[in-house]
Amino acid sequence: MQPTPSEHDPYNGLTRAEPTLPASDYWDLEAYQRDLDAIWYQNWLLVCREADLAQPLAFKTFRVGTQEIVVVRDETGALRAFHNTCRHRGSQLCREREGRLKARLITCPYHAWSYSLRGDLVRVPSKSLPEGFDKADHPLYRVALSVWRGFVFVNLAEDAAGSAEASFDPTSGDLANWPLETLVTGHVLRKVMNCNWKIFWENFNECLHCPGVHKDLSRLVPIYGRGLMGRHDDPEWARHADNDAPEFSGGLRAGAETWSRDGYVHGPVFSDLTPAERAAGQTYATNLPSMFIVGHVDYVRTVRLVPLGPEQTELTAEWLFSPEALADPTADLDNIVAFGRQVLEEDADICEVNQNGLRSRRHKAGVLMPEEYELHRFHNWVRQRHIGLSPTR
Repeated sequence: MQPTPSEHDPYNGLTRAEPTLPASDYWDLEAYQRDLDAIWYQNWLLVCREADLAQPLAFKTFRVGTQEIVVVRDETGALRAFHNTCRHRGSQLCREREGRLKARLITCPYHAWSYSLRGDLVRVPSKSLPEGFDKADHPLYRVALSVWRGFVFVNLAEDAAGSAEASFDPTSGDLANWPLETLVTGHVLRKVMNCNWKIFWENFNECLHCPGVHKDLSRLVPIYGRGLMGRHDDPEWARHADNDAPEFSGGLRAGAETWSRDGYVHGPVFSDLTPAERAAGQTYATNLPSMFIVGHVDYVRTVRLVPLGPEQTELTAEWLFSPEALADPTADLDNIVAFGRQVLEEDADICEVNQNGLRSRRHKAGVLMPEEYELHRFHNWVRQRHIGLSPTR
């Protein structure tokens, strides 16, 4: 891991050439299965927001790899998660992607075994039961669930420990001053990208591509236009240490307030933000491998990733606004959404370009440039989770 900048050694950049992950890790089926076993089946994954399951008996299904999970709000208001699998002969329980149960039971559509919303088997319609059969021995397969500030996470590991909150990247920004729990979804973008999930995270972790790929974003955040993410990404940062212009210090261009087409806010500014949070323009928090969240002064954007295969990833982005902003007919929220969609579409397109070149028989691995120190940290995060992998297929 690259050390955190200090007063005496503030430069972020890598000091030697570091190899990327092997090229085959981005397209090989066995490598994809290792990622599922070591990472996606072992870490906290974002499923939805609590508001998506607001009413008792509401449910959503979620698939990652070969595993399908059902998340349900029980009659007491508690959220619970289970494998979407009947204990009888393994039938799928809930066939729809989301909905509301007709009764306080999860009933298998095949042979009508029924389970309470706590996951206990309560009814088997067979005329008789085998000797020694005890319904208490056949509950649904429970899945660990954790709620962080209105966001619902699950963890497929049988011995899952900790919480979604504890699994956020410790270098993430602090979103404590954003009212995440009360925000309302104003727009959703769903997109299937033809690239490996790691390609998207690599793109997220560097801005060398920004001047060529994100021309409008680079004008809004001038330091991005220099191919840098922060002041200390520049090996000659000390020459500009006292220069607070945004191309050196970060933040939005002069006069801009938020990420939007015109750079202006289009709804109420969150009242509890500090002056530094307002000046930053964007505050990121990441929870590998499935999501990141960005706090702006007047809205929040979340991005959720789900791998669909070695070379396909589903992206779901949500724009969250205050209820007042959504209720205001004069608020030009399309100005905000259009800009964010543009950035994500540009990212998705260039990620696919990256993916398309990786199958060269002569390209075994790439090499990282000094500014790509966060990629090196991400690669080490992946490598560490593959160590000692015991398959769970």
